[in-house]
Amino acid sequence: MTEPAASQRADLERAVHTYGGLWDTERGLRAMRDAGHDPQDKHTRQILRDLASEGLLVKVEDWPVRYKAVRAD
Repeated sequence: MTEPAASQRADLERAVHTYGGLWDTERGLRAMRDAGHDPQDKHTRQILRDLASEGLLVKVEDWPVRYKAVRAD
């Protein structure tokens, strides 16, 4: 059974809001697994890029790619 992509994205976005800090593919995968999903690397990287394009994350490192959560206080 596959989960809707929107559900995975919503759960990862919620984790970024909740925990903040630095995010990479591995942390994103762990967060989605903790939420009960069976994520794929490629899809997780795309969600992180989408969150960065929306201003929730800022890229701080190119190799390996890492993002920092932006606080909306």
